[in-house]
Amino acid sequence: MRLSKKVVLVCLFAVVAMGLVFAGPKGDSSSGKTVLNIMAYGDNSNSEGQTFLRICNEFMAANPDIEIQYELLYDEAYHQKVVARMAAKDYPDVAYMGADARWGASWQEAGQQVDNTAYFPSYIDVSLIPDFFGTGNRPYLPLGGSNYCTVVGINTALLNQIGGKMPETYEDLVALAKLCKANGIECISTHGADSWVWGSCVMSGIIPRTTGDTKWIEKAVNKQVKFTDPGFVAALDVLAQWVKDGVLDPNSVLVDSGTGFSNFQAGKYLMYIDGQWGFGEANLGDITKDVKLIAIPTVPGEKAYPGAMAGAWQVGYGITKEGASDPKVLEAAKKWLDYYFSYDETVQRLQDGAISAPIIKNFVTPAGMDPMVGEKATLGAYPSCYVIDSYLSGAANDALNAGMQDIVAGRTTAAELAAVVQRTFDAQ
Repeated sequence: MRLSKKVVLVCLFAVVAMGLVFAGPKGDSSSGKTVLNIMAYGDNSNSEGQTFLRICNEFMAANPDIEIQYELLYDEAYHQKVVARMAAKDYPDVAYMGADARWGASWQEAGQQVDNTAYFPSYIDVSLIPDFFGTGNRPYLPLGGSNYCTVVGINTALLNQIGGKMPETYEDLVALAKLCKANGIECISTHGADSWVWGSCVMSGIIPRTTGDTKWIEKAVNKQVKFTDPGFVAALDVLAQWVKDGVLDPNSVLVDSGTGFSNFQAGKYLMYIDGQWGFGEANLGDITKDVKLIAIPTVPGEKAYPGAMAGAWQVGYGITKEGASDPKVLEAAKKWLDYYFSYDETVQRLQDGAISAPIIKNFVTPAGMDPMVGEKATLGAYPSCYVIDSYLSGAANDALNAGMQDIVAGRTTAAELAAVVQRTFDAQ
């Protein structure tokens, strides 16, 4: 049963008073309890920290033989302390971590990331968690599925009103664009005045389709492939083809986020491209119940990975090598994962917007939940690919984003932009 806010606050103050916010000794405490040392993320003023503190109190009340001692840090303070603790070989039993450079490198280099698959609760759908390193190693349990950036929202009520059908092929999309024009609306738009949108929310989901590689951008940054390669040029050329065929509104390069969602809500656009979080945070009013979230439909020149969506996997908690080395501590840590990632907590995170999609087997969205939250949760079924700006940075990324705006506005071509990006990347 979830504690009331008043009870939670009382518990939080009690915890601070007892000094439990600091990492403590490993193994058994003087009281004979098994000590579980956790390095957590958040602070007392934000939801991550408040959730962690609440669960700590609930968990210890439900497991009186286990004592949690933790360090709770946020933002750069967390990352700096991870480096310091790894250098001092002061390893926690459970830690907030990921698999990428920012959230996982220090743990991996210290040898503290071990395969957690066998420690996951039985209700977790392991098939929804990627093999992060290509070795079967899943060193942590993500809070939720990938946070997708390349999401298309389609107003199904408006679709039915104009007599259209859900697009699957590119031919479907072109036919829908003609139908939209006949009804005085735009087929697809986005808040393209924000240059980053073209990379994060549009092109990231197209590159795997025309290159046949979900990791193409990582390979480009590692100089294994070039931005002038045919597959990447073909991806950029999708934008020009969209405009030519009336699929994409060229004026989208002038639209900001607030205007874009307002126009979508008002029925000026049939479809709108944004990140998963955007659809969750926007107030779409009466059309919320009618909006279905899908992947970008088939694109010209598509070779593979239909429905690919670019997303970044969420971080979460993993049992470290240190935590797995003591049988009693390991059992306590497994209980913690079971409690922290339970169905009730997953539902709460969905409602709070803390996660985008659950990774629980046969998850059923509870009755009464915001329809848009339920829609976000369906996106985990799509193939996941890499987000451009998770790998490409600096002047090359800036040139790519600005250049895509120019393609949509008719000021440059795909081949010209590809050459500019490659030259800029080489000069970085």
